[in-house]
Amino acid sequence: MDFISYFLEKVEHQKIVSIIGLAKNVSKTTTLNYLISNLKDFRLGLTSIGRDGEKYDVITELPKPRIFVKKDTIIATAQNSFEAAEIKMELLKTTGINTPLGEILILKALEEGLIELAGPSINKNLLVVCSELKKLGCDLILIDGAFDRRSYATPLISDATILSTGASVSENMQDVIDITTHAINLFNIEVEKDSTILKIAKDIFQSAKVGIINKNNSKNLIEISTSLDSASDIIEHLDNDSKYLVINGAVTDKLLEDIMRLTEKFKDVITLVEDATKLFLSKSVIMKFQKKGGSLKVVNPINIIAVTINPTSPYGYKFNKDNFLRLLREKIDTPIYDLGGDNEN
Repeated sequence: MDFISYFLEKVEHQKIVSIIGLAKNVSKTTTLNYLISNLKDFRLGLTSIGRDGEKYDVITELPKPRIFVKKDTIIATAQNSFEAAEIKMELLKTTGINTPLGEILILKALEEGLIELAGPSINKNLLVVCSELKKLGCDLILIDGAFDRRSYATPLISDATILSTGASVSENMQDVIDITTHAINLFNIEVEKDSTILKIAKDIFQSAKVGIINKNNSKNLIEISTSLDSASDIIEHLDNDSKYLVINGAVTDKLLEDIMRLTEKFKDVITLVEDATKLFLSKSVIMKFQKKGGSLKVVNPINIIAVTINPTSPYGYKFNKDNFLRLLREKIDTPIYDLGGDNEN
């Protein structure tokens, strides 16, 4: 099935789709442009997390694909990007959300052409922007993001997510395959199904950085400012009645390593996080944790609907596309597309 037919099938009931890049220059903007060019009968809304769509990469200084929009597209971008646009746009609304590139404005494209996108850099502001785009009649909102920002894939913001990967992740093809597979595995981590536990966990997320759910479904809140360096504080509260360790924030290699080093009690509880964007874990550490008896679950699943690839790096090397696709597909069940050439799944 071609990418657009597949996309339309998957997003029939979705409203907001985000695009994540595992590195710079991995086809994220190409994916966005492909969707914009090929989607018909949609009133599209566009924004980004941070800056994207500029003529040159601000880090590598290499040329970047610009973002092409059609007439009547609704765009949320910063004042400076509005002024740099190559097309005429009508100001529909100001947001009061300020960024280094100026206030985020909501605009309507009066003609087709190339633009820059520089959306809000904070999730709560992105939620506000998406809400405004919906109010203005957008029936599909596409979010493009800055390098190494995956938090906008959280289901609190987007209904579905596309992951972009490619040669610029690493010169070694097998490393790219391993990194991409690990990312997909993290995003597909097991979801907690018990409705009572989910309700208690959400209450903890509202009121504490860390909490414990006991076997009788009572809860203990742990008073700490951050979960990152709190292993010793956490294990002091674990006992034989503990059933879930609920962490409101990032779970890192260091946190899990410290917990495994300091106690065996982690084997008797399920570590529960809001969603997989909070998991900053290497393959080796998560495998070690699980092999020793640890268990990780999420409250909110992330809906990864497709992977797009760029087998060519702007640094002057490229992978054999057919081999790259074949090896990725051997590891990943999610449909994979090369939008620069053959668009078959």
